[in-house]
Amino acid sequence: MQDKNNISLIISGLALAVSLYALFGNKNENRFVKSNDKVYISADPKAKNGIQEFKNQLENSPLTDLKAKNGIQEFKNQLENSPLTDPNINLDKTPKTTIAFSKDSHDFGNIEQDTENKYSFTFTNTGLEPLIIKNARGSCGCTVPNYPKDPIMPGKTGQIDVVYKPAKQKGNQTKTVTVSANTDPENTILKISANVNEPG
Repeated sequence: MQDKNNISLIISGLALAVSLYALFGNKNENRFVKSNDKVYISADPKAKNGIQEFKNQLENSPLTDLKAKNGIQEFKNQLENSPLTDPNINLDKTPKTTIAFSKDSHDFGNIEQDTENKYSFTFTNTGLEPLIIKNARGSCGCTVPNYPKDPIMPGKTGQIDVVYKPAKQKGNQTKTVTVSANTDPENTILKISANVNEPG
């Protein structure tokens, strides 16, 4: 019984260490996010390096008790199997959530050629799992979206910033942005439109 208590204390201590490292290890980086007893790791390569560094510290821990080492290994396995928010992540294996945009289309109205036009689509994670946006891509090179790379927790909001540069396009234009996330369906389509005029 004493051995089990010791192992529990060790694992609890390690979990606390992860939490402290996530909160205070680097003031500018939120490396770990916990939700529903799952540990999510930022897509930032530095965050992944931080996890590997922590795992190396566990590997080199001066513990000699076999049961304690088994507890350490179990904890390492949990870290290893955590759903990383990697650009190559398979969203089919990620817990599903739901997303709601305040609006899914925007009309810039009359604009001129060779201008830069910006709009932000605001959304909310309305589900129970962290929202992981894998990608957001425009229908042409003139439409460039920027999306959050870190998980959006349930109930929290985020935004997709879209820049539209019509160059020499003329007349009524409609472009789309496809947002891919761990939602069902996986893709959400946003639309922008404008009437592009020659300068002057």
